[in-house]
Amino acid sequence: MIHRNAPLTPTGRLRLARCVVDDGWPLRRAAERFQVSHTTAARWAGRYRLHGHAGMEDRASSPRHQPRRTPATVEEQVIRLRREHRIGPLRLAARAGVAASTAHRILKRHGLPPLAAVDRATGEPVRRYERARPGELVHIDVKKLGRIPDGGGHKVLGRPAGRKNRTSTGYAYLHTALDDHSRLAYTEDLPDEKAATCAAFLTRATTWFAQRGITVERVLTDNAWAYTKNTWRQTCRDLGIQPRWTRPWRPQTNGKVERFHRTLLDEWAYHQPYTSDAERQQAFPDWLDWYNYHRPHTGIRGNTPASRVTNLSDQHS
Repeated sequence: MIHRNAPLTPTGRLRLARCVVDDGWPLRRAAERFQVSHTTAARWAGRYRLHGHAGMEDRASSPRHQPRRTPATVEEQVIRLRREHRIGPLRLAARAGVAASTAHRILKRHGLPPLAAVDRATGEPVRRYERARPGELVHIDVKKLGRIPDGGGHKVLGRPAGRKNRTSTGYAYLHTALDDHSRLAYTEDLPDEKAATCAAFLTRATTWFAQRGITVERVLTDNAWAYTKNTWRQTCRDLGIQPRWTRPWRPQTNGKVERFHRTLLDEWAYHQPYTSDAERQQAFPDWLDWYNYHRPHTGIRGNTPASRVTNLSDQHS
């Protein structure tokens, strides 16, 4: 790779070499003309004589002979173990009898990505996508969350007292619609995840997005019972929305809303101890507002979701 202060590019090297080899310039004259040393001019002229135009490209900096390099059989074993078991350098090192740093270099040398960048089910690199405009695709999913009894749970009272205070408080069903392009999110706490409840949520979510200048064109859900019934399909038709479903046993396809729910749990639901479910619910609108309008999102290069919707961030107060 050419460094930023290199005086010659491959094109400049070719011009220098042709001046010396084809036009008969003295090496010192060519070196002075191209502002390089006599040795550098001689190197490129010599490589032009031997290899022609192809000799002007950079060569690999690795040595031709590496007597201490890891044997090929060991490298093959590391690659085979990685593909069969999908484990990282530390565990590969223990099985192959090499250092963890050696296992890491072998993986890097063969172009194998980190485990975080591959699908654990197939071992293939994760194919990430993003729709071109807001509303082109909205991800929808439900997160089931246990409600907090009055007085607090184990995080407030400790394990023994928390078990004594445990009552049949039921569950909160957090329905979320998240725009694929902007990551703008709309969430409601509903009593169940039945077909009628999901369909009504879609209607309200579509209205909420429309108020922010986003027309929902498609929705993507998993294959839960509520999303496969005629109630859901008919609601989509009435709203002019195309329903889409993920492949069975492939939650990664709907990964954006899955990741939002993880953020929601970390930064709101479990962020601090709450003494009641009402207290936690009271804190949710402020958190969602912060997420949509103020929180830098690493998935969109540190921008806020609202900044990717035309004029939305300017209208927010």
